[in-house]
Amino acid sequence: MKLRIYNSLTRKKEEFKPLRPNRIHIYVCGPTVYSEPHVGHAKSYISFDVVVRYFRYLGYTVRYVQNITDVGHLTDDADEGEDKIAEAARLVKMDPMEIAQKYTWSYFDAMDALGVIRPDISPHATGHIIEQIELVKELIEKGFAYEANGSVYFDVTKFPEYGKLSGRKIEELESGARVEIHPDKHHPNDFALWKKADPAHLMRWPSPWGQGYPGWHVECSAMSMKYLGETFDIHGGGLDNIFPHHECEIAQSEAATGKPFARYWMHNNMVTVGDSKMGKSLGNFVTINDLLAKYSTATIRYFVLSSHYRNQLDFSDEALQSAQKGLERITATVSKVKELLENNADLADFQPPFSVDDYRRSFEESMNDDFNTPKAIAALFDFTRSVNQYIAEAAKFHKPFLAEIDKLYKETAGDVLGIIEDKAQGQDVSENREQIEKFLQVAVDLRNELRKRKLWELSDQVRDQLRAMGFRLVDQSDGSTKWEFEKKS
Repeated sequence: MKLRIYNSLTRKKEEFKPLRPNRIHIYVCGPTVYSEPHVGHAKSYISFDVVVRYFRYLGYTVRYVQNITDVGHLTDDADEGEDKIAEAARLVKMDPMEIAQKYTWSYFDAMDALGVIRPDISPHATGHIIEQIELVKELIEKGFAYEANGSVYFDVTKFPEYGKLSGRKIEELESGARVEIHPDKHHPNDFALWKKADPAHLMRWPSPWGQGYPGWHVECSAMSMKYLGETFDIHGGGLDNIFPHHECEIAQSEAATGKPFARYWMHNNMVTVGDSKMGKSLGNFVTINDLLAKYSTATIRYFVLSSHYRNQLDFSDEALQSAQKGLERITATVSKVKELLENNADLADFQPPFSVDDYRRSFEESMNDDFNTPKAIAALFDFTRSVNQYIAEAAKFHKPFLAEIDKLYKETAGDVLGIIEDKAQGQDVSENREQIEKFLQVAVDLRNELRKRKLWELSDQVRDQLRAMGFRLVDQSDGSTKWEFEKKS
């Protein structure tokens, strides 16, 4: 079965054919770094992590680019409002670049903790201002953009295919405009390529049109084409980015080059809590750090991958606990196979009770069907049942057959899905957690001793320093003290 991908551009599954033999170029919209990464980010980037892992499993050379948005993402889709990073910086009286750096590090730390393989290139919008200015200049020269009072806008009426990704027509957009047309715009849906910065705006750069900063959409076009070419294989992102972000990317990129932009568009669906989308603006988000305090990396990945990337994922502790139980059924068998491998040898005239290759084909068929991870996990459960039956019924075990079983688990559940860890790595994680807990207990005992001696200032210093490290001490009514991970606001 050949790999088929649901292409949001054509609204159907298509056989995947790379632009270059044995090589894939993929771009995924990265985070806007103004707050702690949450479960919504986990779904998106675990999903695309598995896409990249599976391409590499198939033998492709992959160049994976994922940007960092550290300027230009405004609080309103209609090119109005404040820059999200500038707004976050203003609220805590920090420089915007401090905010961007802080949450960029938080994002990468969270992704590392979730077993998400880092992109090959992680370009920052602020590091590619020149490329964005050059793209804007080209669009003006070709008649697709215009300057107005120090800002530059893309003229959507000059690009007849505007709306081909989202299915929205310009006439419908105009009649259904949610906001009054900006006085500088020719059309309500003309979008900003470059925004004039007022004197108080800290994130600003010189340009042919004066001091300003790039629009949100132009950064992805400039950076993706710089590292992947004017036409590349796959562009990914969240479903909520289809309009206006990805629609605008297509318009400005294809207007500038006269060539197709991305050949396949992949969009992951959102995480919900009850009937609502999880998000910072709604105040119902759970940070990845908080989640990792309760569940293992493998459990979180299993939870995300138990739902197809194009389906909504409803978040709850009950769902995660169910994922943990399901995962344990596989990992228990994996551990048993590794144990048997160490204590058995070859058998003469061994006849395998089942074909490992049949289960590999089942796994691959599932993944080839638009990266259907729930079906792939189901294939692994079928495999696990056969393995468990073999273990229960065999009088002696054939080491090469056990090695074949172990290899399939490693290459599918491990290398592709990332839901089983190397045994040694798992031991290191467990030992590290034990060391952290021992350290915290020492700190708690020290603070309690300081309080007994009424050295309140020193005891408060211990409490505050632990809190700065991400741990909160909670004094109980019986005089004891417990610790917990600090909740991020």
